[in-house]
Amino acid sequence: MNGGEQSGLLPVEAALQRLLTLAEAAPIGDNQRVGLADADGRVLAEPLIAGLDLPPWANSAMDGYALCLADWAGEPLTVSQRIQAGSAPPPLQPGSCARIFTGAPLPAGADTVEMQENVVVEADGRVRFSEPLRLGQNVRQQGQETRVGDHLLPAGTRLGPIELGLAASLGIAELSVRRRLRVAVLSTGDELVEPGLPLGPGQIYNSNRRLLIAWLRRLGCAVVDGGILADDLQLTRAALAALSDVDLILSTGGVSVGEADFLGVALREEGELALWKLAIKPGKPLTCGQFRGVPVIGLPGNPASTLVTFGLLARPYLLRRMGVQRVEPLGFALPAGFTWNKPGKRREYLRARLQNGRVVLHPNQSSGVLRSAAWAEGLAEVLEGTTLAEGDSLRFIPLSEILG
Repeated sequence: MNGGEQSGLLPVEAALQRLLTLAEAAPIGDNQRVGLADADGRVLAEPLIAGLDLPPWANSAMDGYALCLADWAGEPLTVSQRIQAGSAPPPLQPGSCARIFTGAPLPAGADTVEMQENVVVEADGRVRFSEPLRLGQNVRQQGQETRVGDHLLPAGTRLGPIELGLAASLGIAELSVRRRLRVAVLSTGDELVEPGLPLGPGQIYNSNRRLLIAWLRRLGCAVVDGGILADDLQLTRAALAALSDVDLILSTGGVSVGEADFLGVALREEGELALWKLAIKPGKPLTCGQFRGVPVIGLPGNPASTLVTFGLLARPYLLRRMGVQRVEPLGFALPAGFTWNKPGKRREYLRARLQNGRVVLHPNQSSGVLRSAAWAEGLAEVLEGTTLAEGDSLRFIPLSEILG
């Protein structure tokens, strides 16, 4: 990592690529086996490979009647057996059909199922099929979903309800996952006070730590709460030194070249500090470095700046260190429901929501407020040097894409 302040404004893509390169150089290599109940949100360390066919045997997709189509000449058939899910039926008697229910195994000799709605039960109990039949209809064939040896999920997959359900369907009770990334969260500044305490003159409540701790836990990280760093160099050094066993120190505010930016001083004296000025709004200053070998990312202190830079830059870094390959959020091209007449030098991420299929903005886009983010459903991306008229296409990134 190059030390010192970067000249000019670094494009968002370049900053992201630098962070991902750093992440790939320090992957989390430790794995552990956990039960499915504890695997939600974790990152798969080994590919998920099918150990059995799904379904393991041909079964009925409908409540109806199973028959051998080649043996049927259009005549009513005698019902020779009744098959429910969970049973092991004997072979189908020639010239007969079987009453069968959804999910039940097909008896040997049967290859077709007709749904009960298209069957007429005669007075003598035989059944007549009222519609033309097609070989294999309404049958879930063995191995239709998976075959033994199929690679179903690659290593690096973030596990959610669907992936855990897939593992359970294969009879897998435990999965090998990456250990949790240990992240220490720090806030800097004598002006910050924890919620629940009285405010003194010139003080504000610390919102960033709550925001980041909750967000990190959603990402599957183990969080170390480093509290608020006082504006004191010796205390800052001691607090950083106490965090030697974490994978990342994540700070908000106070890392710059100013005399009172003691976190920055400590990093320059006992580590490395790269202070980037990004072509992004909100959130121009971003710090990346290390303290005694522990990586450090310093986010801007304003709440909206923290939200944008963590969501678009720090979050992908964290996921890539855990082995996730697709780390950038999905965005969708949608029409603007506003005009934008002031092209800027920085890429802007505006708190927005959808209204009648168009992207509309919150009136307060100050970097110091969170209320607009609580109102928003996503971020509207306005590229550098761009103007927009109503109806022009822009990229909309749902908050759901970055918060989880």
